[in-house]
Amino acid sequence: MKRFGGIFCVVLIMVTLLSGCSEPSGLDPKHPVTLTLWHNFGRQMQTTMDALVDEFNGTVGKENGVILSVTSISGSASVQEKLTMIAAGDPGAPEMPDITTCYPATASVLQAKELLAPLDGPFTQEELDAYLPRFVEEGRLDDGRLYVFPFAKSTEVLFVNQTLFDRFSQAVGVTLDSLSTFEGIAAASMEYYQWTDGLTPDTAGDGKHFYTADSLFNLAQVGMEQMGASLLDGESLALDHPAYRRVWQAVFEPAVRGGYAIYDGYSSDLSKTGEIVCSTGSTAGILFYGEEITYPDNTTEQVEYTVLPFPTFQGGEKIAIQRGNGLVVARSTPEKEQAAAVFLEWFTAPEQNMRFVASTGYLPVTRSAFEERMEQEIAANENVNIQKLLRAAMTVYEAYRFYVPPVFDAFNAVSSAYAEKLQTAASEARQEYLSLLEGGAAEEEAYRQAAAERLEAFRSAW
Repeated sequence: MKRFGGIFCVVLIMVTLLSGCSEPSGLDPKHPVTLTLWHNFGRQMQTTMDALVDEFNGTVGKENGVILSVTSISGSASVQEKLTMIAAGDPGAPEMPDITTCYPATASVLQAKELLAPLDGPFTQEELDAYLPRFVEEGRLDDGRLYVFPFAKSTEVLFVNQTLFDRFSQAVGVTLDSLSTFEGIAAASMEYYQWTDGLTPDTAGDGKHFYTADSLFNLAQVGMEQMGASLLDGESLALDHPAYRRVWQAVFEPAVRGGYAIYDGYSSDLSKTGEIVCSTGSTAGILFYGEEITYPDNTTEQVEYTVLPFPTFQGGEKIAIQRGNGLVVARSTPEKEQAAAVFLEWFTAPEQNMRFVASTGYLPVTRSAFEERMEQEIAANENVNIQKLLRAAMTVYEAYRFYVPPVFDAFNAVSSAYAEKLQTAASEARQEYLSLLEGGAAEEEAYRQAAAERLEAFRSAW
């Protein structure tokens, strides 16, 4: 009995020691876990996000022992800068948040320093299958594991000031159908410039711009994909590809002739003053389009907008870009990582997800939200522009394929340099074009001279 009792004591001690070293078995509502959450949303998006977090804290979070403490950081660039500082170990870097909005490129930097928790574990494959595959795949990094969890995505669409367009259409016969291709937009833009110039016969050369793109780089990326090519060859630009000449022509000629606005800013700024009729930009930009434009002379006009799917190049495949960041979770304790997964699951469930996107201009991330809740939301939403946007989003979901840009360190620098160099080339050519016109040259000859060897010079700049 003494021997048996001794063995029992040893076993009991071992079990006690092992249980003391084991990982926690789960969350405890009596001892809640507090998580820090960073997001980059402002204005209406911040209001919606904060309301949802408050709801989570008072319901599912309370039931599971999870409390979110939110910090709103103005602008996604600022968030990415702070996260990059954390990854680099800068002395002035803030403490890594438990959850934060983050782009895949920044997430890859954080993961290289082993600062992120993989999210494949907390979610089963069946649960992940509820999300749109491309949205999930974008969040997988080099090791194939999921780190950037989708919660709201965006794509690009064509915003059209229907009020201004109708006047133009009635005068010259151009229809909305012609805006379904970039070639059609280019032709319409040059016709619009001529038409508006003719409205003031006593003042020559005061025609108005018709179109601009929020991202010339996205236009080129997606346009090349639509034509079965790629703008990027590794980390270099494939500007010598024959398909790129079509992209160049669709942008450069109307910019030089005045149809396109050469503008380093958001297109909504020009739309709100009536300086353009249409533009391509992120669906999230819908919040910056109102129902009124203010002209340079301070007169105002009530207007309506139409939202159309992203244009294609003639004969090209229907492809639109997939944009937007996701949510990443910091590598920490099992309790915190589990708590973060509880929030991600709740926040991206169709009901909460639709409430977020319905007031922000983002796209939902689950199949159920698109297929079962979208029509209901369109009918119930009080914002007419959001209604139009969601209808365009449904068309993209049903008829388009999403293009996901690659991730590499220099991506942002390449895209910025591309836009800057193209705008510079177009601006210089336009000045030459106008000078030639003032000197008496015919329009076709003036453009021919101004555009000569510009594409070759643009290619050589890389």
